[in-house]
Amino acid sequence: MPPMLYLLCTGNPGKAKELRALLPPGIELATLADFNLPKDLPETGRTFTENALQKARLGHLKSGLPAIADDSGLEVEALDGAPGVDTAFYAGPEKDDKANVAKLLGALRGEADRRARFRTVIALVDEDGEHLFEGEVQGRIAMEARGTNGFGYDPVFMPESSEFTFGELPAETKNAISHRSHAVWKLARFLAERE
Repeated sequence: MPPMLYLLCTGNPGKAKELRALLPPGIELATLADFNLPKDLPETGRTFTENALQKARLGHLKSGLPAIADDSGLEVEALDGAPGVDTAFYAGPEKDDKANVAKLLGALRGEADRRARFRTVIALVDEDGEHLFEGEVQGRIAMEARGTNGFGYDPVFMPESSEFTFGELPAETKNAISHRSHAVWKLARFLAERE
């Protein structure tokens, strides 16, 4: 059976690498650049679902391919769910990972409640309609950044029952327990059952 081709609607290389590693064999991914689309598709929604659907709809419309997009974020209990949908832009429009982490640690200075969760919503838009797959992982924010693996807030997020941050864990370990992996497994099961 020939491989299935999907458009991956992200310009974030870290996210693309994770998704490629998690998707099952037989799925090939085209990039936004393959269709001369900008690496930052619009995200004007106020929820992860709205943003994922917005990107996947646009990708499907412009490419004609089934389009996969995700929107993910960090929700911190003591910050009333912030940074939430503004996770990538928390410290400003530059999407600077180090600045975002510094701002988060500053906002939590002296805070005892460091509970947080990562959430992902993956949207698949194709000729059959729109499909959503969600994943999350509970954890807490470390007192300082530790580790150089991953991207974004990985150096400060410690998943439940771990004393290590995502930034300290090998990619295979993180991918086995991450919010994105939970959503991708649901997507992969859906695709397998549909074939």
